[in-house]
Amino acid sequence: MAKKNARDTERRAVAEQLRKDQQRKEKLRSFAILGVCVVVVLGLLGVAVFTYVRSERDKAAAAGAPLAELGVSEAKASCEAPAEKAATGNNEHLTIGQPIDYPDAPPASGPHWGNFLQGSEIRSFYTVDDRPEKERVVHSLEHGHTVVWYDDTVTPDTTSYKQLRSIARKFDGPTDKVIVAPWTSEDGGGFPDGKHVALTHWTGPEDQKGVTQYCGAPSGAVLESFMETYPATSAPEPNAP
Repeated sequence: MAKKNARDTERRAVAEQLRKDQQRKEKLRSFAILGVCVVVVLGLLGVAVFTYVRSERDKAAAAGAPLAELGVSEAKASCEAPAEKAATGNNEHLTIGQPIDYPDAPPASGPHWGNFLQGSEIRSFYTVDDRPEKERVVHSLEHGHTVVWYDDTVTPDTTSYKQLRSIARKFDGPTDKVIVAPWTSEDGGGFPDGKHVALTHWTGPEDQKGVTQYCGAPSGAVLESFMETYPATSAPEPNAP
């Protein structure tokens, strides 16, 4: 009887030890998983912080730089000379909501909707997701805005997109009358081969012209020169918002 009790005690001791060993292994596995999770979270946090700091640093650098130093130089922008053609559509307000097919991509004048952009709707930079209808942007051209259009190749992950954002930040005020906005394949035809940015302005009030300058890349120097030649005061309705 004593031998049987001893064997039972020994078996229970062995079973208890196995249980403790299993618990220890499970704890070690849990700590290992937790450690991996912590490393992953810290890594993601580090990337986010690095990206944020770099973004803020780039913003600060752009904010302190003259417009002419943003984007590529005039020589590297691969721009065509500004092209002028007789403007159309002055005070020609079509039915709001009716799509308008413009003959030029992008338009520098033309009929448009009457509900022009105003107040907080006017921003210096628009994305594909928040850009107003092109018919309203054309109305802003009539009011003296210079519109810098960018095509589908200029996406948020590209250098050109970031350069355009930096350029747009130079015109944050609603009275600066510069709009950077996308021109998509849904809006109409494409830009000439090798050109991904287009500067447009509608001159006036007399001898109205629609002016377009296509470029291969964003250039603050080119925009500065363009605006000196075609200022906001030269427009069909320069005193409108």
